Parts: sequence; structure tokens; C-alpha cells
Amino acid sequence: MNAITQPVKPAAERAPSYYSASLNFETDYPTLQGSVTVDVAIIGGGFTGIATAVELAERGLKVAVVETNKVGWGASGRNGGQVTGSLSGDEAMRKQMRNSLGEDVDDFIWHLRWRGHEIIKNRVAKYGIDCDLKHGHLHAAMKPSHMDELKASFEEAQRRGMGDEVTLLDAAGVRAQLGSELYCGAIRNTRNMHLHPLNLCIGEARAAESLGALIFEHSEVLEIVHGARPAVVTRGGRIEAKQVLLAGDVYHKLERRKLKGLIFPAMGGIVTTAPLGELAKEINPQDLAVYDCRFVLDYYRLTADGRLLFGGGCNYSGRDSRDIAGELRPCIERTFPQLKGVQIDYQWSCAMGIVMNRIPQLGKLSSNVWYCQGYSGHGIATTHIMGEIMAKAITGDLEQYDTFAACRHIKVPLGDQLGNPMLAAGMWYYQMLEKLR
Repeated sequence: MNAITQPVKPAAERAPSYYSASLNFETDYPTLQGSVTVDVAIIGGGFTGIATAVELAERGLKVAVVETNKVGWGASGRNGGQVTGSLSGDEAMRKQMRNSLGEDVDDFIWHLRWRGHEIIKNRVAKYGIDCDLKHGHLHAAMKPSHMDELKASFEEAQRRGMGDEVTLLDAAGVRAQLGSELYCGAIRNTRNMHLHPLNLCIGEARAAESLGALIFEHSEVLEIVHGARPAVVTRGGRIEAKQVLLAGDVYHKLERRKLKGLIFPAMGGIVTTAPLGELAKEINPQDLAVYDCRFVLDYYRLTADGRLLFGGGCNYSGRDSRDIAGELRPCIERTFPQLKGVQIDYQWSCAMGIVMNRIPQLGKLSSNVWYCQGYSGHGIATTHIMGEIMAKAITGDLEQYDTFAACRHIKVPLGDQLGNPMLAAGMWYYQMLEKLR
């Protein structure tokens, strides 16, 4: 049985995903019409923009968020839903930040690994956001060389006081956690989390709105006007502000003169099966999120209604796959042979903003216009960390912002035209190295 169905018509204007079909609340924010005056205008209604809006509104600032489509329309509402302590670009951060942080660089990066978890967990509790938040994660090894990496990570976690939250598993230990013979070991981490990202993003937007933030959907920004009093201009309106934050990641084409060639789209595919019933307990009795150690990895977890949500096969060409289910079905059946022929109910793509050195990009386009982007596949936790850092910077605390803004980034000539082929070549290179390990 290789059926692919779409049993519930998702909300219009959203990806045809499981998340769209299982929303707690659909958004219906107005389109920007006329003129609005605020302290901070934020461009982008994904996690970066919404998380920053909550932080600023909690500090008493008047904020407006303007979104081309709907809140959570892009990667924030389409990703794998895993909140882990992995940081893309941590080694590059360590090298570049050592000059400014000295011996404190390791502590700085370790704190960053977990700060997003704290923010999300506290925000969900504070505002009563229902997003299926659960703890428990496996970082799984597919061959012995992966175990060396996991042992080093486990030992650091123990040194850092996480002994009660991490367990190093051998192959038999993994089989006790998962109905799969694929892995030779893993780290089980109970601090890591998984959740319904679109319900989280919309829940945070409702929290920001409750604090006085204005949110506008279907309001594509055509221009940022720089000057002593910057402005954001859409087809139907204008937002005057003291400061502007551009938080659209890879989903916008604004300010191309300065930002072109810094960030590139990589397409990930995700599918969700039909509800598995008792099979869900057989393949994942502990209800853990999982990803493996490969450079191009598979990741998966169970949904609240017992489906397998499975992603992988990142495509660095910047183009969508024509058959996501066809590409991921062999991966599912290799991982869980007992799911051979399982019905796939949803399939969709997710564009991730990839940075060459994998360090998030924070900076200024002018004295009062900021940007924040580039999470390279680690967006849920990192966006919330960056939302806090940007809110601090906008309100005068520049310490953490300056650490990131000082990092050097590679700017690729011709933008996506050259950048995506370079990323694809790099992916091929690292996959070849991985096969030799």
C-alpha cells in the first residue's frame, strides 16, 4: 500500500502540512492600511519577528509586525518541531568570538545552546500556549565513528552539570527506546524538546497582541525608508517607527544591495503518515524526537495524534522536490521496516536560510534599521535566542549583539546564482568525507 492522501483541506494560504491541518487557531490579522506610528516596526511574522515582538512588548515598547503572507507561513510553521541544544556554526563561532570573549567563549556558546529552551518553556507556561510541548530526544549514531562525537558531547554535558539529563546508549540501549535496528548508539537528552511549531508561533503572536503589539498580514513590504525616522512601506500603508528590524530570513528580497550573497535557501522535505495506532508505541514507546549524526540527516518524531512526522534529504539547489513522499518513503522504511507501505497523509517543503559559516547574521543596515537572519536548520531555539538579543540591542544593551555583529561572513558574488551551487558542492564534499569515516 503506497497511498498518498490529503484527508483534511489545510487552511488557505498555508503549506499543505500536518501543522496547517491541526491549528488551534487560524490567524486573521488585518492588512496594513493607512499610516501607523510605533516604536519598532518588525518585518516578518515568523519566529524571529514574533519572538522579538514579545520581548519588546514585555519591555513596554509599541511594536508593529508586518507579514507578507500569514503568521508562521514560512519555515517557522513548517519545520521538524525539534528544540535541541545543537548550534549550527558553533566551531566557527568559537574561532571568531575568541578575540572578543577570550577564555569565556566556551561558556558563552554553552549558554547559548540552552537559552532558547528556557525562553520557549517559560513563554509557553506564561501565556498558556498549547503546542504539544514534550521533553525527550535521541541523537543517534549510524556507525562507530559517530559514537566518538557522541561520547565527546556526553562528557561535556556531564562536566557542565547535565548528568541527570543525558544518557549514553549503546545499540541495545537504543533498541530499548526505539523499534529500529538502524543505530549503533545514541545520546538520550531529556532537556531537549519537541513541539508543534506553527501552534507555538501563532500562540506567541497572540501573546504579543495581548501586550499591545499590532500585527498585519497580507502586507508585503515594498521598501524600507531610511533616515532619522525610518519607515516601512507596503502597497496599502506605511509604518513610521523609531527603529526597524528586518526579520524575514530567506523569504524576502529587501535591501539586496547589502544583504545579497549572505544567505541562501536550502529546501527540506517533511511528510506525516496516517495515525499509526498501536504501531506508534511499538516504534517510539518513549515519544522521543530523533535525529542522526550525518551531515545530511533524517529527523522524526510522533505527533500528538500518533502519526510519524519524518523529514530529511536537504536540497541545496534552492528548488522544491517534485515528490517529497517518494524521496522520504525509503528512509522511513529503512528506519522502521514495520511501516512498509504506510499511508502518507501530508507532504510539504521547508526553505531554510543557510549561511556559509553557519553563524547567525546580526547587523545594521543603517543607524536605526537592524537585521537578523540565518539559522542554518536550527531555527526554533536559535530564533528565540536571537529575538532576546535583538530586543536587548534595540533597547540599548548591545553586549551580546556586538559579539555576533563582529563576526565576519562570506559574501558570495551573484547571490543565489552562485551561492546555491557552492552550497550543493559543499554538501557533496562533506557527504563524501562522511562515507570515508
